[in-house]
Amino acid sequence: MSDPLLTRLDLLRFLERVQEGDLARTRRWIEDEERRESERAFAAAHRPPVPDWLIEQSIGQGRLPVYVHAGHCVMAPKPPRVRGVTQEQARQALGERVEACPHCRPDTDLGVLD
Repeated sequence: MSDPLLTRLDLLRFLERVQEGDLARTRRWIEDEERRESERAFAAAHRPPVPDWLIEQSIGQGRLPVYVHAGHCVMAPKPPRVRGVTQEQARQALGERVEACPHCRPDTDLGVLD
């Protein structure tokens, strides 16, 4: 009768070490995900509010106003080509012949119709 090189107990100890390593890795993944989730929640809580009105500026040197947008308009570009303005500034821009966005129609919301 020959002696096996590894006993059943040796194999079970090996399996235990492998599973402890797997558990440690899974716990690190959980910690990493909890940290990322916390960072996302913090960023969302500290994000500045969306302005009610936006003025889109041209790409060129002059940065002339091109369109007035409602703050929720999906067609408005991202900063720096757009800036938030007050309701009065948006009305003034429309009065100075800056075009209203044809998608969100801020002139209707502001009561400034041609």
